[in-house]
Amino acid sequence: MQIVADYSCLVTGAVSKVVKEGEVIIPISVITLLEREMKSNRADGFVGTKELLTLKEMADAGKIELRFTGNKPRFVNKDEADWDAREVAQLENVTLMTCDAVQEKIAKALGLDVGYVKQEEHLDLSISKFFDDTTMSIHIKDHNKVFAKKGQPGAWDFVAVNDKELTHDEVEDFGREIVEKAERNPLAFIEIDKEGATVVQYENYRIVITRHPFSKGTEITAVRPVRIMTLDDYELAPELIKRFEEGAEGIVIAGSPGAGKTTLAQALAEFYAAKKKIVKTIEHPRDLIVSKGITQYGHLEGDPAATGEVLLLVRPDFTVYDELRTTKDFETYSDMRLAGVGMIGVTHASRAIDAIQRFLGRLEMGVIPQVLDTVIFIKGGKLENVYELEMLVKMPSGMLEADLARPVVEVRDFFTKKIEFEIYTYGEETTIVPVKEARANPLMKLAEGELRRLLKKEIQGSNVHVEMTGEGSAAIYVSADVIPAVIGTKGRNIIALEKKIGLKLDVRDIADVAKSDVSKTTGEEIQFDVDENKKALLFYFDKSVNGRQVDFKVDGDFVFSAVISQKGRVNIGKRTEAGGILSKALNSGKKITVSV
Repeated sequence: MQIVADYSCLVTGAVSKVVKEGEVIIPISVITLLEREMKSNRADGFVGTKELLTLKEMADAGKIELRFTGNKPRFVNKDEADWDAREVAQLENVTLMTCDAVQEKIAKALGLDVGYVKQEEHLDLSISKFFDDTTMSIHIKDHNKVFAKKGQPGAWDFVAVNDKELTHDEVEDFGREIVEKAERNPLAFIEIDKEGATVVQYENYRIVITRHPFSKGTEITAVRPVRIMTLDDYELAPELIKRFEEGAEGIVIAGSPGAGKTTLAQALAEFYAAKKKIVKTIEHPRDLIVSKGITQYGHLEGDPAATGEVLLLVRPDFTVYDELRTTKDFETYSDMRLAGVGMIGVTHASRAIDAIQRFLGRLEMGVIPQVLDTVIFIKGGKLENVYELEMLVKMPSGMLEADLARPVVEVRDFFTKKIEFEIYTYGEETTIVPVKEARANPLMKLAEGELRRLLKKEIQGSNVHVEMTGEGSAAIYVSADVIPAVIGTKGRNIIALEKKIGLKLDVRDIADVAKSDVSKTTGEEIQFDVDENKKALLFYFDKSVNGRQVDFKVDGDFVFSAVISQKGRVNIGKRTEAGGILSKALNSGKKITVSV
């Protein structure tokens, strides 16, 4: 038996496994290509050279004959090496052995006798012995023990899984086997192969192999999902599920490495697929574990933007982008979202707001709410924060002058609707500012109550709500139909009111009170005891309401607001207007009520 072995047979280690006797002929151009790949620290070079040494050992043992033919070319690539292998097989009139399906078809078209070694599925890797049901990743390095990350998101242990340190050759053997079997397994592929670094997606393992000079020594890191989850496993609130179904189309899942971001992204992909949505993915490397109906795309010719252009022609309903790292990734995500494709992005971040910050450096502020509407921060496999974004024109929190109003992106907690952050332009800088909840100021609360009493006299026929926005300013909320009358022609009425009260007033629709962050009364009536002396009325309350703001009313008509002291008491001077009204009410038997 005589065969000519091409490049693909050497880098898959197929020759030594198939040929047990006879003559093996190898073109010099194939050897030259292996040498170049070996010097560049590429995986094929290491695997092919190892196979070459194995064939030499078989020849020395008398099992086969090994012969090299041809001249060394000045430069060679894989296409030229394949051409030389076909040419040698034709000249020698022997069988061409190949593992490359394209090479097989071309050789047959040229009339050559071809021995095609078919790829094999589900070839087990030796490193799989280091995994168990709780292992997320293993870490192999020469002159070290093998370590594994075991447990579950949020509770990982880093433990040794063997007793002895591995030699450099043992680690290289693991690496060679991984690449060799990836070349032969149709369910595996080499995603990246650069000088000193190789990334292999082997079925559900993502494997990174690094070598000198990129890394000090040889290292292999293999990662796989510990558990495949569905959205039901997360026991999400019904309102969040409803948002996924009806409102969320610009989703970003953020978290630290190993927090469970990709697992949630997979669950969302399957959720939308089950809703009869067309779902695709963009991955580099392609390591999501999804159903067969979801097509996984890599970076077309290394360019994510090119993948995005193809996907826009495919017209998916949702695309999972795993992971957002470079500016091109964020730009591609944004372009697809603005084109109307629902997007689910995955990115590394230590806080939910940091994921938004990464977009802010790459997009105009005004575009962000259109691109990004839901941010999910996951920690320990559980959802820790869910934010929603909305753009408004308003005064940023903490600013008092109305002419400082500007476009502001509000970042709200999805469940409480409380504003957590505001994004706006200040000067030439776009900033993200945390919104701190203002502490209740008893004097400000008293001022609100007194101002409300005065305004109710000035503004007849409308419910009035008051919010002190600063020491010299307040917002007054009235019915929309009376706002023009309150402001007056050219603002004459509101200017006169400001002069009379001595505060700058901002007139707003009372319907907005429910949306604002002002304190809201519960309307709950509370019990009290009342006493009096020569100068004041003394109202006593249960200690459970100490420090609370309350409204005093007579027969349902508002009189004034006060804050209960820490001693559970409110004192009202009889000579004050409010004290006079309450004294008359007590003497005439009118009903006095106090509500929180």
